[in-house]
Amino acid sequence: MEFREDAATKENSLFRDLTVLLISEDEEEGFRICDLLPVPFVRSMVWHRNAGEAGPFLTACRGPMCVLVGRSSSGTRAAEIARRLRRSAPHAAVVVLADAASAAAIGPGDGAAHAYVDRRRVDPEGLRGAIRLALRRRHMEAATAMREGNAQIVGDSLVLERGLLPAPALRGNDFSAATRYEPRRAHALLGGDFYDVVQIEDSSVHVILGDVSGHGAAEAALAVQLRVAWRAALLCGKTQLEQLGLLERILIGERPDSETYATVISLVFPAGGGAVRVVSAGHPGLLLRRAGELRWVEPRTGTALGIFPGQADWSETELELGPLDRVVVFTDGLFEGRTEPSARLGEEGLLRLATHYSHLPSQEFVDALVRGVASMAAPFGGLADDVAVLQLGWNPPASPLGR
Repeated sequence: MEFREDAATKENSLFRDLTVLLISEDEEEGFRICDLLPVPFVRSMVWHRNAGEAGPFLTACRGPMCVLVGRSSSGTRAAEIARRLRRSAPHAAVVVLADAASAAAIGPGDGAAHAYVDRRRVDPEGLRGAIRLALRRRHMEAATAMREGNAQIVGDSLVLERGLLPAPALRGNDFSAATRYEPRRAHALLGGDFYDVVQIEDSSVHVILGDVSGHGAAEAALAVQLRVAWRAALLCGKTQLEQLGLLERILIGERPDSETYATVISLVFPAGGGAVRVVSAGHPGLLLRRAGELRWVEPRTGTALGIFPGQADWSETELELGPLDRVVVFTDGLFEGRTEPSARLGEEGLLRLATHYSHLPSQEFVDALVRGVASMAAPFGGLADDVAVLQLGWNPPASPLGR
C-alpha cells in the first residue's frame, strides 16, 4: 500500500517528533493499525506484544509518546493495562483500542486512558483524532501538575520566608518599635535589607539595621544570616563594635562574590532613656523626631562591612534623647528612588516628606512615609531597592490611674 503524507498531521505541533508505541498480542490488529496510521507515525512506530516487553523502551524514551493499547491474550482488560501504563510511564499519552460496549468504562474519567477508539470501526481520521485528543489531555495534565507544583513551591517558600522575618523581642510595653519592610523582589517577603530589635535582661534595647548590596535571593539569604548572627552575638554579651566585627567576618565568608558589602547601623537604648548609642558602618544618617519636628542627624560613620576587611574604623556616637523623642532609621532604598525623570528623592526630599507626616503616631507615620515615597517613585519605575524603616523610642510611664 502506498502512503501519502498527511498535511494536517505534519503541520500539527502536537505530532512533532512523536513516537507511537503499539502494545498488542494480535498480529492482525497490529498490521491494521499500521495501515491506518499516517505516514509520519508509521515511520516512528514501535510494536511490542505486552507491557512487560515494552517496559525498557518506555523507560528509555523520553520524547513525546503515545501508547496504543490493543488486545491481550492473558485476559487482562485493556483499561487495566492503560492504568498501569499511566503509573509507570506518566510522560506518555494513552489510547485504548476497545469495542463499543467497553467505551463507558475506559474514558478519562476513571483514570484508565486519555482517549479510546472503537477498534471495529476505526478509520484513519478516527485514529488520528484519538491520538490528538490523548496528546492534548496529557499536555493539560502536565500543565496542571506544573501549576500545582509551582504553587506548592511558592507556598512553601513564603512559609519559610515568613518564619525568617524578624519579630522584635521586647520584654514589656515600655519601648516602642514601629517597623515597615518592603523587599524589592517580586513575590518575596525577604530582601537584602535586615533588621532586628531585642531587649535584654538589663532592659536596654538593642537594634540592628543593615543593607546587603545587590537584590537577589543570595543577598536575601546573606541578610538572614547576618541578622541571626547579630542576635546570637548580642545574647552572648558582645559589644557593638565586636558585633560588627563578627558580622563582617560572616559576610566575607558567605558573600556570593567579592564585591558584595553591607552597610549597617547599630543602636543601643540604655534603660531609663536619655540617650542612644549609635555605631554606623557606611550607613545613611537617621531622623530625630522631637516635639513634632524632624531633623536629619549624621552619626560618625565608618567603613561598610566587607569593603576593607579587617581595617575597621567604626566608632560610637551618643545622641541625647528627650522623654518623647523618637529615632527613625532606614535603608537607602527609602530615598534613592526616582521622583523626577533625572532626579532622586534624596535626603532633603525625604526630610521634607517626613515632616509632612510628623503629626502621625509611630506606626501610622512609618507606613505613611513608605507609601508616600512609593507613590512619588511610581511614575518613574517605582522603588529601586529594598526598604526597611524603624521608628524607635521609649514610651512615657503609665499613669498610676491607668490613663
